[in-house]
Amino acid sequence: MTDDALRPMARPRLYEQVLDRLRAYAVDHDLSAGDRLPPERELAQRLGVSRSSVKQAVVVLEVQGLVETRHGGGTYLVGDTLDAEPVERLVERRRRLPDVLEAREALETKLAELAAERRTEEDLEAMRSALRAMEADIVTGGHGVDGDRRFHAAVTAAGHSTLLAEFMGSISESVAESRNESLRQPGRPTRSLDQHARILSAIERGDPKGAAAAMRRHVRTVAKVRLLEWNPEETGKGGTDAAAGGTDDGS
Repeated sequence: MTDDALRPMARPRLYEQVLDRLRAYAVDHDLSAGDRLPPERELAQRLGVSRSSVKQAVVVLEVQGLVETRHGGGTYLVGDTLDAEPVERLVERRRRLPDVLEAREALETKLAELAAERRTEEDLEAMRSALRAMEADIVTGGHGVDGDRRFHAAVTAAGHSTLLAEFMGSISESVAESRNESLRQPGRPTRSLDQHARILSAIERGDPKGAAAAMRRHVRTVAKVRLLEWNPEETGKGGTDAAAGGTDDGS
């Protein structure tokens, strides 16, 4: 019988230590939304680690929406804190996300097809209203999260399938996570709005195959998120290997 109390102790990943230092740096320097972190090369040199370890830490902050990296322009805080969720929780979300996206494609593609066959005028108005709300939020600088949620809920309702709706309800929390991950990607809110409009158009004209195809394309776009590009097991190496991250673009 395994003695869990004496199991091998996990060594903290180097980028997790970098994360702790970045959080402390943000607090010590009273950083807030819009402030810039030092360049990766400088951080690597000052912390005595490779740029790859710094990059891993920045990716963790980025996929949680705490910072944004501008090509050639550095890394900036999105909010007033770098307090990220525990890395192990992020690792679990990354592990679960492919299954969630696979389930979304299977369920929502069928629901879009059924919606094109069964939608009522009331269903259509719910979808249109959701898209208007999403567009209004995006125009004012938001991500359109609530409008996105309402649109997919309206498509589900328009499918008029009690069992499929129950299946969607059973994964609603995971779907919300995948929605937030997707809409944090640069340029994604506008692209999602356009894809929603294409789905709605197919449903309005009663085109089941077109609606299913449009929904499939949309969910596959949702699947392209930074979180899935992150390798949580990459630990990086000590030392000031400034070449580890390639050419320095100042970020």
